Amino acid sequence: MEQTIKMPQLGESVTEGTITTFLVKPGDRVEEYEPLAEVMTDKVTAEIPATSAGVVKQILISEGDTVAVGTPVLVMEVEGADSAPAKAEVEAEPAQVEAAPVETKQAVTAVSAAPRKQNNGRFSPAVIRLANENAIDLNELDGSGLGGRITRKDVLRYVSEGRPVKPEAATQVPVQETMTQTKLDVPETVAAPAVSPSVPATGASSDRVELIPTAGVRQAIANNMVRSKHEAPHAWLMIEVDVTNLVTARAKLKDEFFKREGVKLTFMPFFMKAAIEALKKHPMMNSEWAGDHIKVHQDIHLSVAVAANDALYVPVIKHADEKNIKGLAVALQDVAARARGNRLKADEMRGGTFTINNTGAFGSIQSAPILNYPQAAILSVESIVKRPVWVNGMFAARDMVNLCMSVDHRVLDGLVAGQFMQAIKQSLESIDPDTYTLY
Repeated sequence: MEQTIKMPQLGESVTEGTITTFLVKPGDRVEEYEPLAEVMTDKVTAEIPATSAGVVKQILISEGDTVAVGTPVLVMEVEGADSAPAKAEVEAEPAQVEAAPVETKQAVTAVSAAPRKQNNGRFSPAVIRLANENAIDLNELDGSGLGGRITRKDVLRYVSEGRPVKPEAATQVPVQETMTQTKLDVPETVAAPAVSPSVPATGASSDRVELIPTAGVRQAIANNMVRSKHEAPHAWLMIEVDVTNLVTARAKLKDEFFKREGVKLTFMPFFMKAAIEALKKHPMMNSEWAGDHIKVHQDIHLSVAVAANDALYVPVIKHADEKNIKGLAVALQDVAARARGNRLKADEMRGGTFTINNTGAFGSIQSAPILNYPQAAILSVESIVKRPVWVNGMFAARDMVNLCMSVDHRVLDGLVAGQFMQAIKQSLESIDPDTYTLY
């Protein structure tokens, strides 16, 4: 019986995905749950698994193609057709977002005139084909792909840098393949951009350019940002907060907290807690535009932006309003570490109701964030800087921070947004270093 594997939906607002790598080719036999392809969206990186054991009959799209959710990806002839339900199409379930395991590399025989046989543990068909055509031992390459996987770009770079290859084989690399490489953007291990040959630029014949493909995470992020800016009229505001007492309180508590919990106490959980308390007071901030109505969420699921090289992931801390500072600190470290290690589950990227972003980690003091569509608001915490401030009739050195927020003006106006920011400010400035508790 034939089954058609489709592009899965890997998030509530995800409408498309990019096939970065096929892990099988027509004729390959696969077991149930064996990964068939890697797919990337602006929300998640995942593998499409086989829903049944069988043989791959046909691949319907190409690596690097971005297709809508529900688009047929490949066709399989599944085993046990006589006893299987009469179902023409089976849709792939969302896969866990994990870094691919580093495979044990197999020994390869010395270069000879015959094409080299490679172990197809986790290598894509394209990688194996290029390696065989160029008599390359894949053990000699360092992978820049997901979980250290060797990509076509790694093989082509290896060839272009003049490594020993079979002279007669080098001419067999199809020109079209070298022109359609796909850059795979993933946390921690990011493929280096392919540098194009020096080419004349219009009006400047001596200029050199670098071409960076925009497939994968970068393209998905771009698409989502464009959608957010086009569909949601952004309004922006900023408020200045004196966090001198917060800085003092954290300095007093951080060492004991690390000894007790094994987790570093950063400033972020304090800002998260203040935002959560303000969301409770102003629930309209915890909402989204839904066409003919506004959806106001009763639960607070906090999305936290995590930067990983040139990709951005936004894992969600569910029921964040039920956690104290200690709970938020532990949850934040957990999701951030797993996001950077590409070990998040697809479900952990869904369902966020409000986003907070730590742009201050990069030294920023002011920013205008783009909404995490379809949420109605996003808050950026900027750098804490010591500045002279007029206090009680004199200048004093105080620790100050700017909080910047963008809102969907279809849902929120300046009144509620301003009240929300004032609530955060009051919460942070009312911290007493002598009595503040994390539990």
